[in-house]
Amino acid sequence: MSERPNTPLLDRVQSPSDLKQLSDLELRRLADEVRAEMIWTVSQTGGHFGAGLGVVEMTVALHSVFDTPRDKLIWDVSHQCYPHKILTGRREKMLTIRQKDGISGFTKRTESAYDPFGAAHSSTSISAALGFAVARDLGGDCDTGHGDAIAVIGDGALSGGMAYEAMNNAGHMGKRLIVILNDNEMSIAPPTGAMSSYLSRLYAGAPFQELKAAAKGAVSLLPEPFQEGARRAKELLKAATVGGTLFEELGFSYVGPIDGHDMESLLSVLRTVKVRADGPILIHAITKKGKGYAEHRADRGHATAKFDIKTGEQKKAPSNAPSYTKVFAQSLIAEATDDPKVVAVTAAMPDGTGLDLFAERFPNRCFDVGIAEQHGVTFCAGMAAGGLKPFAAIYSTFLQRGYDQVVHDVAIQRLPVRFAIDRAGLVGADGSTHAGSYDISYLSNLPGFVVMAASDEAELRHMVRTALEIDDRPSAFRFPRGEGVGVEMPDRGVALEIGKGRMISEGNRVAILNFGARLKEVQDAAEALSQKGITPTIADARFAKPLDEEMILQLARHHEALITVEEGAVGGFGSHVAHLLAERGIFDTGIKYRSMVLPDVFIDQASPRDMYAVAAMNAEDIEAKVLTTLGVEVMSKRA
Repeated sequence: MSERPNTPLLDRVQSPSDLKQLSDLELRRLADEVRAEMIWTVSQTGGHFGAGLGVVEMTVALHSVFDTPRDKLIWDVSHQCYPHKILTGRREKMLTIRQKDGISGFTKRTESAYDPFGAAHSSTSISAALGFAVARDLGGDCDTGHGDAIAVIGDGALSGGMAYEAMNNAGHMGKRLIVILNDNEMSIAPPTGAMSSYLSRLYAGAPFQELKAAAKGAVSLLPEPFQEGARRAKELLKAATVGGTLFEELGFSYVGPIDGHDMESLLSVLRTVKVRADGPILIHAITKKGKGYAEHRADRGHATAKFDIKTGEQKKAPSNAPSYTKVFAQSLIAEATDDPKVVAVTAAMPDGTGLDLFAERFPNRCFDVGIAEQHGVTFCAGMAAGGLKPFAAIYSTFLQRGYDQVVHDVAIQRLPVRFAIDRAGLVGADGSTHAGSYDISYLSNLPGFVVMAASDEAELRHMVRTALEIDDRPSAFRFPRGEGVGVEMPDRGVALEIGKGRMISEGNRVAILNFGARLKEVQDAAEALSQKGITPTIADARFAKPLDEEMILQLARHHEALITVEEGAVGGFGSHVAHLLAERGIFDTGIKYRSMVLPDVFIDQASPRDMYAVAAMNAEDIEAKVLTTLGVEVMSKRA
């Protein structure tokens, strides 16, 4: 374990109020100590730290100038909140970050008064800050009172349409609101689109040096005779460089660009804005993601396992099976090699979805739409209507952001968009904000949709092929984060018969009908049950929609009990099975039916296994469910 850094100034900071006792020079030194502390902490725990390294100076300056928690500081996405947590009384808890019973990797209202608004998805901060500003002006209730509302949003998050909806509304309302654009030209993936190009032009080339100097001069600090001249010079330079700013057209006063790592510049601008702002104002700060440690890494240190500070080597356990994500990417590449109409879309997650591999092979057929899931879904709908075969590779938790488009633009028009839903089920350290808990429910209730779930990596390969061949309606296949189970892999996927499951093993008394990646846990439970003289029948549904009605009814008619297992909330696969059994009168025969789903709670971060223990969906839980359903006394293994 590397030695903890020496941090004499940080050791004096118990809350942001302590920063107000420090000189500007000490604040600059404090930022260096916070950066060192953060690098050491994440080396021990793993986590997201590139974004946080880029806002260390900004975080110190904000907490020293403003009066948090009375002033509401809202971090968009909040990947960058680690320095904020260190300075707001959670320094010693940082070694528990993203772990069971530890603190969250994101801002969380229940964790601290200094987290006025939780976030782990993108582009929400300006809307929330405007809400706080209105609450302030209308005397809304708040334990800490009401002050300024400050939103810190990254350039990547500005590709999300919600940010513009909020800015348009804020500019119209004209209320005092402070937005800081943290412009590092590097979200999780390099920002894409016209906005990224626009921001680049704001500070590209030689004129930027003059612009930065003008902003850094903090006009209000100049002697009065020089202030007006400086303002005119700055506006002239801005107009000559970019012809004004989009932000000003939306009703915001624009300040910048400024150097987001220059403490003197930050303090000067923030102090001026605090005193003089009388409406919505945007401060444009240029930063480097990964500043001081990971700025030269390809991902700028977005997310990492534990690592060695000196070498940067991550401490990951060796993989025994391919990841589901890689299997998806390789399978899609194989299909696209033979079919030139196959295209792929990601919403700013090419690495996370495996589409970086697809893009290397087919750069003209892979599209990163930025953090804009709504647009991405309808973009796919348009391509499908135009005769292409689009695959939308989106995490389950992020597909929620485009649900109206899934319904209105894809399902109602019965367009053959294929949704590759990664990170299905409980995902671990990112916690409840990233859990893929609801897609089975919200997709299987849509008329005409085909909804599949892979029980292992070979099944995933077959489902990629199956989705490709579904050309008359939308389809989706879901798969979890992490490694497969180590099954033998086919060279190519084979299309499955739509709506047909598969029998895994024949037994008696009880049938367990699995949907998705709990199959290995079901098989482990069956092995334990066999030691008690109970041999369950096991079936893999493969499809939540359409259901394999014949197989389900046969299982129900020939067993005392039927238990469904799925990695999703109530209202999904099990609910559809229950509806089928009720409509066919099967419950009248005395069948004992149970449905194992995720519980009606948001489960905090832990390892996936620990999270599934909370959900009571591991092998021992399935075993216990079988025994209690059959009326056999259960001895708890967790007692």
